[in-house]
Amino acid sequence: MATKKAFVTGGVGGIGSAICKMLAANGYHVTAGYFAPAEEDNAKAWLSDMNKQGLENVAIIGGDVSDFDSCTAMAAELGDIDILVNCAGITRDKTLKKLEPEQWNAVIQTNLNSLYNVSKQFVPKMAERGF
Repeated sequence: MATKKAFVTGGVGGIGSAICKMLAANGYHVTAGYFAPAEEDNAKAWLSDMNKQGLENVAIIGGDVSDFDSCTAMAAELGDIDILVNCAGITRDKTLKKLEPEQWNAVIQTNLNSLYNVSKQFVPKMAERGF
C-alpha cells in the first residue's frame, strides 16, 4: 500500500507543526505549508529540525493561502493528497479603533477565505477517491 500524503497549511507554525509531527510519526508523508517568501528561512530550519528528529517523511512548500492562484500552483506541485488540514492563520491584535481595513482584510483572507482557496484544489479529487 502506498504511503498516504497529507498537506498541512501553516504546518511550520505551532499547532500546524504538532499536527505534522503526529502525522509523520504515524507514517504519512507530510508537506507543511508556509507563507512564502517571508517564512522561507524559518521553514527550512523547521524542516532541518524535523529531519534531525528522525522525521524524514516531511517536506515543505511555500505559497500564499490567501491567494487562489498561489493555492492552484501549490496543488499542481503537490499532486493528489489524502489528508488536508487547513491550519494557516494570522492575527492582527489591535483594538477596533486602531485596526486598519487592510489588516482586517488580511486576517479574513488568511483565516477564512484560505479554506476555500486550498480546499477547492483538493477536496473534489479526494471525494472521488472516497475521502
